[in-house]
Amino acid sequence: MDNLLVFYIVLFAVAFLYSSVGHGGASGYLALMALFGITPAVMKPTALMLNLFVALTSFTYYYKGKYFNSRLFWPLALASIPMAFVGGSMVVHADLYKKLLGIFLLIPIIRFLFFKDIEVDETKKPAIGWLLLIGGSIGFLSGLLGIGGGVILSPILLLLAWTNQKQTAAISALFIFVNSLSGLFGQITKGITFSPDMVSYVLVAFTGGLFGSYFGALRFQQSAIKLLLALVLMVASFKLFLPNLI
Repeated sequence: MDNLLVFYIVLFAVAFLYSSVGHGGASGYLALMALFGITPAVMKPTALMLNLFVALTSFTYYYKGKYFNSRLFWPLALASIPMAFVGGSMVVHADLYKKLLGIFLLIPIIRFLFFKDIEVDETKKPAIGWLLLIGGSIGFLSGLLGIGGGVILSPILLLLAWTNQKQTAAISALFIFVNSLSGLFGQITKGITFSPDMVSYVLVAFTGGLFGSYFGALRFQQSAIKLLLALVLMVASFKLFLPNLI
């Protein structure tokens, strides 16, 4: 019971933090489930399902704030959606999946620790070819691992100065939603298994996403939460590589 309570508290915190910056939170959900010993067959569809609710909630807030850049979004999405389906339909051995996920979790750790406050004063117009290449690559990885891809896309958009913080959050949120949906359909073609507690997971994550999206729009400072989440991701990454030591 105590472990379950801890799980829900961390799940809420993950949804809160990720949604505050326009993310769905799949990397955080996957890390959390890895720490609690949930199997990859359940982890992937569960993370994508939670992504759908949290990312859509986050996008709604940022869209109302008129931060959404549709011209930048559509090339990314058109390339990523079919590739997310392809990645989601692929069956990866559990051991290989854990290793790949362990490597991937290093990306959000770096994102939260070293790229927290990237400011873009003047945005640049990207070439369509780069958008298609980036969208397709992230889409495939999204479907394969059970993520939405926002935690990869966001720093790329900011570092290349294609969008500012708020525009990045809006684009990433919808990008995550469409990739998660496509990846989930891809997984359905091979058969999926959800946790019996899925309804509770969704309610907790959705509530965290509502609060995170609201406070994110108000520039709420989450430095302490980001450090704690980075620690959770590091422990999960270590566990995936060396499961017998944790």
